[in-house]
Amino acid sequence: MPPKQQSDVTLRNAAPEDATACGQICYDAFSVINQAHGFPPDFPAPQAAIGLLSMMFSSPDFYSVVVEHQGRVVGSNCLYERSQVFGVGPITVDPAAQNLGIGRMLMNAVMDRAKQQGAAGIRLVQAAFHNRSLSLYAGLGFDIREPLACMQGRTRERSIAGCAVRPAQTGDLEGCNALARQVHGFDRSAELAHAIARGTARVVERGGRVTGYATDLAFFSHATAETNTDLQALIASAEAFGGPGILVPERNSALFRWCLANGLRVVQPMTLMSVGLYSEPAGAWLPSILF
Repeated sequence: MPPKQQSDVTLRNAAPEDATACGQICYDAFSVINQAHGFPPDFPAPQAAIGLLSMMFSSPDFYSVVVEHQGRVVGSNCLYERSQVFGVGPITVDPAAQNLGIGRMLMNAVMDRAKQQGAAGIRLVQAAFHNRSLSLYAGLGFDIREPLACMQGRTRERSIAGCAVRPAQTGDLEGCNALARQVHGFDRSAELAHAIARGTARVVERGGRVTGYATDLAFFSHATAETNTDLQALIASAEAFGGPGILVPERNSALFRWCLANGLRVVQPMTLMSVGLYSEPAGAWLPSILF
């Protein structure tokens, strides 16, 4: 993508060497807004954000852009493209460069890209207490789909009767993808295959067949299952949740109450938003921070 100029603001493709500056901005931006509302930061230290963006800026799975203001990098955004539905984030703007239209510029760039690539839809998860981002996304056409609770801890129940959880194998791909299509209308085969290769994916079996899977139990991972019982077995199997926690749909009151009764705590409220393809899920599920 050739650079786009808007007065003294320039949008261009991200390069791996941008990760250090953008990672620091990412850490600062989330820390400032979270602390202002009394929530813990999404990243424990700048290096965690730098490492994440270094991976994204170097991966063919992501389309990444940065904005420069007067020659200095002041923000970035990423678009996950390896699914029928694309996922946005993290989008961050330097707290010292607010009110320049940078957030809108970054969002328009990835939305234009998704349209060019023929995405069936776009989704993102935003911090529910961040009024500015909520207003920006709604103004760009995103609909609110699900209130989420980011939850952390370790369940008191360590297993669910009748359910067996084991590491996912390559042979599970077809069945898990069919389950995802049944619940959501599309699958996330590339993510699942990567998680299986990485060794983080797991499946739950009930009645001698696979009834759910999780790419991991973590902030950047998703899970899909036939029933709450299957999803509870997956959640209970985790010794710890990666990152800030798992994202539990709050409208699934039975699952949410089960998590609370099992000692999980709410870290922060979040919101799933979408443009384009969206079907009400026909099963139990946990989105990732991407969607």
